[in-house]
Amino acid sequence: MSTIRTFIVSPEEASQRLDIFLTGKLPEITRSGIKNLLEEGMVLVNDKASKSGHKIRPDDRISIEIPEPEPLTIKPEPIPIDIVYEDDDIIVVNKPAGIAVHPGAGQSSGTLINALAYHTKDKLSRIGDPMRPGVVHRLDKDTTGALIFAKTDEAYRNLSEQFKAHSTGRKYIALVWGDLKEDEGSVDLAIGRDLTQRKKFSPRTKKSRTAITHYKVMKRYLMMSLVELTLETGRTHQIRVHLTAIHHPVVGDQIYGKRKVTENLPKPIFDVLKRMKRQCLHAKTLNIKHPRTGERMEFSAPLPPDMDEVLKQLDEHALS
Repeated sequence: MSTIRTFIVSPEEASQRLDIFLTGKLPEITRSGIKNLLEEGMVLVNDKASKSGHKIRPDDRISIEIPEPEPLTIKPEPIPIDIVYEDDDIIVVNKPAGIAVHPGAGQSSGTLINALAYHTKDKLSRIGDPMRPGVVHRLDKDTTGALIFAKTDEAYRNLSEQFKAHSTGRKYIALVWGDLKEDEGSVDLAIGRDLTQRKKFSPRTKKSRTAITHYKVMKRYLMMSLVELTLETGRTHQIRVHLTAIHHPVVGDQIYGKRKVTENLPKPIFDVLKRMKRQCLHAKTLNIKHPRTGERMEFSAPLPPDMDEVLKQLDEHALS
């Protein structure tokens, strides 16, 4: 079984590459998925198979045959999860540190998706990547906080559009090195995959994408500051790259702007930071329109114990 989707190119959409046009029209399909369908001749432009780089024209009739998704190959696992909210369409969890969102290279189990497959009895949207059912956005493995998953295909499409249009609201809390000069500001710095270190993201890239982060200082500590961050865009590692770019990297970040915990700090703070084995970054709130009702909803995730312990120690040495 398969589904046929058909589009007519408007004058405003003309001159785009075919693969870029389809990526915009079908956010539920990954870019690699679009590429595979093109290579397999499943995309027709005016009834003729076309390649990825084909430039579309006004009134072109584009049809794409989308095969029925493969059955899930995710192994359900009874991993404890902290559920913030759940209904028939979505599930929001408070992601802990040290757990990946979905299986990937070298890891097929022990992820949030394995846990959710068990909890929901495989009731997660399957129209995206079969190894990432229901995933509409992600957090780094060592970042904690609010994360939403789609349980139905309709919810997946709707949420994907919201994230693509940047109409969601996301606030993070981060502990950073140094004393920021301004109480609030913005970082507008396009980023992409680094030219030489392919696991990192940076402004040094062949293909940059707009990235904007707004920050506000919540509290100033000895050698550190607590900041609230609002994302205008949601690029991979965006917050961590941006804060390093303004010379205030996230405390504990082992990849971007790594700094050693100095013994010049008071011993209680030194000790608690040495025990912190990850970046002090937490997704505090997530604001979306419910994909079925259209109601604006906000979900909050409390700070994890390790970060809470660090802040309690720092509070004894707050400067303001």
